[in-house]
Amino acid sequence: MVNPAEIPTTRVSDLPADGAVLLDVREADEWAAGHAPGAVHIPLGDLPASTDRLAELPDDRPVYVICRTGGRSAQATAWLNAAGLVDAVNVAGGMKSWQTEGRALETDHDAAEPEVL
Repeated sequence: MVNPAEIPTTRVSDLPADGAVLLDVREADEWAAGHAPGAVHIPLGDLPASTDRLAELPDDRPVYVICRTGGRSAQATAWLNAAGLVDAVNVAGGMKSWQTEGRALETDHDAAEPEVL
C-alpha cells in the first residue's frame, strides 16, 4: 500500500497554463456531463487494460491525473507510477476544484451546460 504522502500531488491552480496532459479517470457519465477540454478519458477501472492508450501519452512531461475530488486520481497516480507507465501527478481537489478555479469545461451533451457530477 502506498502512503498518501508519497503520491506526487499538485493543485489545479499550479497546473501549467499550456501543454498540460490531463488524464481523467472518472466514469463515463461524469465525463460526459463535464470535462476539461483536451483531456484523455480512461476510467479508473479500465486503466490496467488500457496500457496501449497509456503508451500514447507523452513521456517527456508529467501526466496530471484527475477525478471528481482527488481520491480515485490518487489511486490511479500510485498505480501508474508503480507500473512505470507515465510520470503521473495527482490533481488535488479534482474537477470540483477545476470548476471552482474557473477553468474551461465542455460536455458531450448537445445544448447542455457542462457540469461536474
